[in-house]
Amino acid sequence: MQLEPEQILEALDADQAQAARSLLGPTVILAGAGTGKTRTITHRIAYGIVRGDFSENRVLALTYTNRAAGELRARLRGLGVQSANAKTFHSAALAQLEYFFRTLYGIQPFRVQESKTKTLLQAASGLKISLDPNALRDLAAEIEWRKYSLLSIDEYAEQLSQRSLPQSLSANRVIDLQRAYDEQNLKDKKMDWEDVILLCTGMLRAEPRALAQVQQQYRFFTVDEYQDISPLQQDLLDTWLGDRSDICVVGDPNQTIYSFTGASSSYLETFATRYPEANVIQLNRNYRSNPEIIRVANRARVHQHLDALEALRPNGSQPKVIAFENKQQEASWVAQEIKDQLSAGIKASQIAVLYRINGQSEPIEKALSEKSIDYQVRGGQRYYSRQDVMSAIRLVRAEASSPSTKPLYESVTALVRSLGWQSVRPDESGAKLESWEALNHFVEIAEELGPNATIQDFANELEERQRSQHEPVRESVTLSTIHAAKGLEFQSVFIVGATEGYLPISYAKTELDLIEERRLFYVAITRAKDNLQLSWPKSDFETGRDNTLSRFAQYFD
Repeated sequence: MQLEPEQILEALDADQAQAARSLLGPTVILAGAGTGKTRTITHRIAYGIVRGDFSENRVLALTYTNRAAGELRARLRGLGVQSANAKTFHSAALAQLEYFFRTLYGIQPFRVQESKTKTLLQAASGLKISLDPNALRDLAAEIEWRKYSLLSIDEYAEQLSQRSLPQSLSANRVIDLQRAYDEQNLKDKKMDWEDVILLCTGMLRAEPRALAQVQQQYRFFTVDEYQDISPLQQDLLDTWLGDRSDICVVGDPNQTIYSFTGASSSYLETFATRYPEANVIQLNRNYRSNPEIIRVANRARVHQHLDALEALRPNGSQPKVIAFENKQQEASWVAQEIKDQLSAGIKASQIAVLYRINGQSEPIEKALSEKSIDYQVRGGQRYYSRQDVMSAIRLVRAEASSPSTKPLYESVTALVRSLGWQSVRPDESGAKLESWEALNHFVEIAEELGPNATIQDFANELEERQRSQHEPVRESVTLSTIHAAKGLEFQSVFIVGATEGYLPISYAKTELDLIEERRLFYVAITRAKDNLQLSWPKSDFETGRDNTLSRFAQYFD
């Protein structure tokens, strides 16, 4: 049963409803952490469709992470919206490139490379340059920053004096490597993800027929996490929009943590200047965290001119700062605390251990393993690379090629049963449980799509999730860098290794760098709902050096 327009708004508070009613023309929603921004924009889209202001198939909701795009699609379906598009910038751009290259030129575009590392190594070999893993990582980041910043190599060269380059390479060598990297991609007929957006923008501007078709297809735009947009992505968004202004952007300047990739909150902060007629709405009622956590977050936030977060939940536990002699003791304590929380009934998927860099996870992983606590490291093995998942996808595609009248749920469960899935979750842990969880995710997607969906709808949803690497959540403790945890929330959060050199990171030297580190700390704090613990080791066991507690711990006082 389809909801009436005002019924859709009943789930929103006054400020969220005001944002949902702002349907035509430019709207900017400044949404603090935990204030229901996803709920607001999905209800706004559904409200506009039910009212008749939006045509469902002409809506395009954009975000930057695969998980966020999947969540938008799922929530829209829950509101009865089936065909509105919710995609990342990259997946939308790639789909348009592939479609128009086939229809206009009769060819496929270049393939998207798996990573920059292989191409960089080939480029370095041609120049007789040896690159260690750190230099490779830093060079890949520099290429990403240059392209997201919409800089040519010559323009980038003019800014090299302000960039932090690999110590083993001169500025001229960095430029040579970047030129060779682009030439190698061209030779191999490959492109990186930044090229996907750049080429899509160029194609649309060069081909009036393609641009007219896209602008006819998409009329109503929503951009989530707008504080993370880069000049490259903004350029594509401007191309899609043309001279129209039916756009809603939502974001939080306090959560700008990707400046190192070229993202800039300036587009969010100047939106009302670029669109003087824009409706500006602030969301500051926090539904996620207890008041004690919100007090810490309000002290830590950078943009104090925006409304402070207002805590709506009852009082809870006080966030703590805890010191240990070394990181082994810290890891052992974290593991025991997690074991106690699991025994108290907190789900494993509601517990997270956050750190600044990936290298800090090793002692935590060891301590959890010693206590037989299941965990997953965000950024580990890709779900869609698993053999059992790939087999299931092939079966789904085969089934979809011969349409059936069987209910979707029946079709999907039959397919995964043929690969060993059973309706009862196995008691044992390890590979058998992991395989069951992987296949059970297919059943969960079928349930999510609903009884009216077809096997073709299911295949299309799988294709979109595979393209955007929208990964399922396992019932296990999450280990993650703070950057990778953005957009997630947990009942209990441990921020570990909180020392100077990690928080803030040692290479954050300028005032702007340190402000970004503070925003990153704010993001870490606001992931927590009920329990927040900050810990640090007093000394480094390997080097014997003494550590200093992070300056950001002052916000806990």
